[in-house]
Amino acid sequence: MKSEGLNVGEYVDIMALLLDLQLTEEYRDGVIANFERIQAIAQVVNEFSLPDDIEAAPVFEPLTANKAISKESSKD
Repeated sequence: MKSEGLNVGEYVDIMALLLDLQLTEEYRDGVIANFERIQAIAQVVNEFSLPDDIEAAPVFEPLTANKAISKESSKD
């Protein structure tokens, strides 16, 4: 999904209106700057290619340092 042509200021104004947020001028520039950062981060994530046959894990189980070490040693 490409975001070229997205006017972040206009987006913030429209979303504030839709959500009935009273976004004052004092905070508007900061909100826009944060959305521009979010957009840049999302672009990196969206551009990361994944194989077509990848499956999502039904449950996320973070890998602890001990599990990582035991998995590495079991490969040998």
